[in-house]
Amino acid sequence: MSDVKTCPTCGAKAKYKVIGDRESFRAVQDEEAFKKIGQLKKAMEKFKAKAEALEKELETLKNAK
Repeated sequence: MSDVKTCPTCGAKAKYKVIGDRESFRAVQDEEAFKKIGQLKKAMEKFKAKAEALEKELETLKNAK
């Protein structure tokens, strides 16, 4: 993931990189942010589904004994 910092010139959130001995700030675009948020939501849903499946499996194993 990109390092996000506040731009010292304009005060907006920006992607931060150091290229050689020079600092580079590039404005974060709304579309980029929405895309990342969408990716994170999908990943969280997958994790949630796996966790629920494991909880069900654990419950069935507990009941079997």
